[in-house]
Amino acid sequence: MSDDDFPLKALARAIARLEELLERLPLELSKDLRGRIATLRTVLLEKRPPALVLVGRRGAGKSSLVNALFGAKVAELGHVTAQTGKGRWYEYERDGGTLSILDTRGVQEGSSPAEADEAKSALESIAHELRQKAPDVVVYVAKASEVDAAVDPDLDAIERVYDEVRRSHQAEPPLVTIVTHCDLLEPKSTSLHRSTGAVRDDVVEKLRHVAAAERTIAAKVTARTKLRDRLVTTLGVSTYMSWREDGTLRTDDRWRIDDLAVTLFRHLPDAGRAELARATRARAVQEELATTLTRATSALCAGVAAAPIPVADIVPLTALQAGLVAGIAWIGGRSVDRRGATEFLTGLGANVGIAFILREAVRAILKVMAPGGGAVISAGIAFSGTMAIGAAAQAYFIRGVSLGKARKVFQRKREETPVEPDPKRDPKRDRDRDHDRDRDPDHDP
Repeated sequence: MSDDDFPLKALARAIARLEELLERLPLELSKDLRGRIATLRTVLLEKRPPALVLVGRRGAGKSSLVNALFGAKVAELGHVTAQTGKGRWYEYERDGGTLSILDTRGVQEGSSPAEADEAKSALESIAHELRQKAPDVVVYVAKASEVDAAVDPDLDAIERVYDEVRRSHQAEPPLVTIVTHCDLLEPKSTSLHRSTGAVRDDVVEKLRHVAAAERTIAAKVTARTKLRDRLVTTLGVSTYMSWREDGTLRTDDRWRIDDLAVTLFRHLPDAGRAELARATRARAVQEELATTLTRATSALCAGVAAAPIPVADIVPLTALQAGLVAGIAWIGGRSVDRRGATEFLTGLGANVGIAFILREAVRAILKVMAPGGGAVISAGIAFSGTMAIGAAAQAYFIRGVSLGKARKVFQRKREETPVEPDPKRDPKRDRDRDHDRDRDPDHDP
């Protein structure tokens, strides 16, 4: 764990103490709680850069796609001639988040790339690197104006990628198809990234062209038996960004890049999700990851609270909750240690200061006086309290609301959160509702 990750050490210590505590619990209960711990450990403590393979012909916009995901110029662009030479894994980093990307030579390239490559062909170069590391996701990049033009060699290359991955790693990662340069579709003067004020019929027409391009390339991919079951989504995007010679951003016409980040997030293994959230800084990804951690921690706290360890569990629970705050802050790009997390909990108000400690004490006493019913009450308090803490931390560290609004989020969530998560609840609907409340400074939950 690097110095940049030191906020996560609070969570690591809490998990280590909790694992010691589990040795005192019945086997069946400790087995369930260890499963909860595994989620937290994998997502935050065993995190690694996600590995993406980008395949597409020269000019499709692979390097531009990398820059668009990061929102920064991290990959060189080949404006006139082929830029990327030898296919190799690159580690692109921004703000503590890293993506491992096999930025391949463009298939069907018409000239030698600017970078030297001793391999005889783009496909040989790709295959060599695939033997070194298995990708988490294969990304096919196709230009919107070329989705119906000689794509068979592209698809041959993708099949070759899958053949190599199966042979070397016995894996079949998901396939995401990206249609780039959607901003150049007719009507060209209509902007997709800034459609407010545009003629509605023009926007509708352009979106219709985007949808047609998506359908066309998806049909060609799924016509290949080897690829049909691997394709998980096809998404049209705009990746155009331009920088001045001094490195400052001149133009940002990105469109649907956050949607792409969410798509990648949902098809990555748990270990690769945190780095994606940090690298892309896509709020939807950060929020989804924070929600995942909050639910895992809340369920874990509820399990500990219901366990037959009357008083000693107060410290592990509060440590887990402080670790949750530090973890969410880290996801949002903030550096918060155990002390800072504790100060945030205290800042949420009287219900988290001394009253919080007293409530935890009452919860523990209930378990002694009424072992059956007390455990249920104890678990409910621990679950709803942790869910509320996570929601408040998410609002403060990711959405950037004031501490006062975060306090209101905590109070509201603590009152409305059920003892156990309702699988019928829609997390996106809840997030949208929370965003609306947070934007309204006069709203008093």
